[in-house]
Amino acid sequence: MKSLAELAAIREKMRDKVAMRDNAAGTRIVVGMATCGISAGARPVLNTFVEEVNREGLFENVTVTQTGCIGICQYEPVVEVYTSDNEKVTYVKMTSEKAKRVVAEHIKGGNVITEYTIGSTKA
Repeated sequence: MKSLAELAAIREKMRDKVAMRDNAAGTRIVVGMATCGISAGARPVLNTFVEEVNREGLFENVTVTQTGCIGICQYEPVVEVYTSDNEKVTYVKMTSEKAKRVVAEHIKGGNVITEYTIGSTKA
């Protein structure tokens, strides 16, 4: 790195790739990334959420973060979505395709996909 301009360019490049930041006022997507979650496929799920949030231009109001064990290992990968009004939805047995649908229908459209939630027998 030779200049501040180069540092700014790197920062801007990474901003496009990562939507992980603190955003208490908006929606938070939290992906369980403990060993159990990672071995069940949480990493591609996390990557898909980041990519979709950026692709849809939602990064100003939506935060994608990771956490350790959520405590329901048999349902991994687990994703919790917290809305700005502190409601929580727990999605289980997530895949990248399911993550795309969650962004499109729940995050953008406001409609919980109940068949992916912990209370559903279809998850």
